[in-house]
Amino acid sequence: MTTWLRVVVAAVLLVHGLIHLLGAAKGLGWAQVAQLKEPISSAGGWAWLAAAAAVVLTSALLATARSGWWVAAAVAALLSQAVIVTSWSDAKAGSAANVLLVVVATYGFAAYGPTSYTAQWQRGASQALAEAGERSGQVTESDLAALPAPLAAYVRRSGAVGAPRVNSYYATFHGRIRSRADQPWMSFSAQQVSTYGASPSRYFLMGATRGGLPVAVLHEFTDGAASMRGKILSLLPIMNASGAEMDRGETVTLFNDLVVLAPAAIVDAPATWSVASASSVRGSFTNGSQTVSATLVFDQDHALIDFISDDRLRASPNASSFTRQRWSTPIAGYRQFGGRHVAGLAEAHWHAPSPEGEFSYVELTLDHITYNPVCAGTKATFTRVGQVTSAGASRVLATASTSR
Repeated sequence: MTTWLRVVVAAVLLVHGLIHLLGAAKGLGWAQVAQLKEPISSAGGWAWLAAAAAVVLTSALLATARSGWWVAAAVAALLSQAVIVTSWSDAKAGSAANVLLVVVATYGFAAYGPTSYTAQWQRGASQALAEAGERSGQVTESDLAALPAPLAAYVRRSGAVGAPRVNSYYATFHGRIRSRADQPWMSFSAQQVSTYGASPSRYFLMGATRGGLPVAVLHEFTDGAASMRGKILSLLPIMNASGAEMDRGETVTLFNDLVVLAPAAIVDAPATWSVASASSVRGSFTNGSQTVSATLVFDQDHALIDFISDDRLRASPNASSFTRQRWSTPIAGYRQFGGRHVAGLAEAHWHAPSPEGEFSYVELTLDHITYNPVCAGTKATFTRVGQVTSAGASRVLATASTSR
């Protein structure tokens, strides 16, 4: 739910809740309420007060985007409608606001309930982190000896040498996205967990806005199999893709994420490297049955500035078909994240044939990243998509120990 829509709905509910105080005032003898003709008992007054409190609480939780607001909305709708029925001739107009409460509760359940993409992402990401475990030791200069000089310099520049090895991370982002060059941009926020090792995984959850309506997209990549699903209002499916094309495309993304967001993991990656030029290297990355390649381009300061691959496939708008196209991710805006020097800004480009040509379809800012997050058992706590902030992410992620 967009911020402006959430605030508007919360304001309507606040007024609705305050109106309930009229029933409480009459039933409890606080004031004469001429607008209410039917008698209200003392018990009824307390019921009206409870309904008012429930609706106002829902308004506050929704306005501040607190967890559990959709549960409060369901309870408030039941209490409010119950007291309205007892004074139907006076209060029946309030039923319209309760319809809004039911809609809000239904959307909230779909977006954040146990069957939602949010819950599925959290379960998958938590399990992946628990299974990833920890990688012992630190990255040393000797680990860089087998890498081409430009790549070794990049890993060294990232702050990896002398720091713990990396086998997972949790990151949050914001940015904008579109599917074609002639389409309007959609703003989004996202969070991602990726793990590396014997069975790499990637769980990416995005909340975007299309035409003022919320869109949720969930990418899951585990055991070499990838899927991408999307819904408007968390209720209406708009895409559901899986299969060999998705598996290959997500393997390229996994490779890209590794070299861009987790340079320290390069030394342990199932990849082979060769020098392409004085400022670029060619890498091949293998995951299960998939082997993908890319060219990494560096500037004179040893910063990675582009990742170019011909092995990624571009999905149609509803992800029903895929087309192989050159894919690149220009990178900039390097920042310090807990002692690691990582790119803070990136784009993703499709190099489409004429007349569309090359265009940017994603502009992304990295807000926060935690390396090697440790979960309590098989659970971790993450921020909700749409409410991701750098400070918030660092507080809510369980990090018994980190190597940032």
